[in-house]
Amino acid sequence: MDIVEEISKTIIKASTTLTDDKLTALNHAIDIEDNENARWALSQILENYKVGEKTRFPLCDDTGIPHVVIEMGYEREISGELLNQIHNGIELGLNSLPARPMAVKGDEIKRIEQSEGLYEKPGMLKPASILIDCANDESTYKMDISPETLNLHFILEGGGPEIRAKTYRVYHKRSFYNVMDTACDWLKESLNLLGCTPSIPSIGIGRTHYEANALLLKSIVYGNLDSQSDVENYVAHNLNESGIGPMGFGGKTTVLGSYVNIGNQRASGVRIVAIRPSCFVEPRVATLKL
Repeated sequence: MDIVEEISKTIIKASTTLTDDKLTALNHAIDIEDNENARWALSQILENYKVGEKTRFPLCDDTGIPHVVIEMGYEREISGELLNQIHNGIELGLNSLPARPMAVKGDEIKRIEQSEGLYEKPGMLKPASILIDCANDESTYKMDISPETLNLHFILEGGGPEIRAKTYRVYHKRSFYNVMDTACDWLKESLNLLGCTPSIPSIGIGRTHYEANALLLKSIVYGNLDSQSDVENYVAHNLNESGIGPMGFGGKTTVLGSYVNIGNQRASGVRIVAIRPSCFVEPRVATLKL
């Protein structure tokens, strides 16, 4: 197996196709929608998906920032060579799409200011720090990771949802629903400004800001609209009651579902909650099994 080439293909798949569960949810949303404008918007979104998959062209001009989750059993190892292959495969995949050039030139100050412009090649966009998942995870999305498992999950995270995302403390007041309703209030505000609904929002609840966001990322990898928990259904119902609807046109479908991943907690009056209001082309995720 040429791992670099296979990673490149996986990046292209993540950018150009969606999982069956999301397509099923979108078709269901179209069937039940009685708001004419909302139904039109949903139909256009579905057509966009079909064109992207057929032409292998990115689903959105914002082709996203690569994030990697490595799912690993205890009999497998990660080498420096594999990490290098991951970076090279991502670079090849972004150049082959082609992705949108988004990597900023310059030193740390000039990168902040964006004063030297952008690299022309999309592959100059580097992935975020790699996250490793193993069988010791006690979160909602705890996976039954076999000893021989080695899966590379690639997520492409768009800028719009990141602008509207939030990580902050919530005083739980010994009420689970106080925490969840606070997260839903944040999401309603974010989704109202996002402009590219319907969303599949993600929520991670942990002990630190890092952990909450790591839980959120893993929910994007492992979440499934065909198998929603009671908590995820609660969140989706709450958000759909907002009436924001597809692309802000109103109607029944502000979200197609939700992902909620709750990890270990510490003895404290607060919970750290991370939210991400994904846009309608997300989650853009694909997996390579090694």
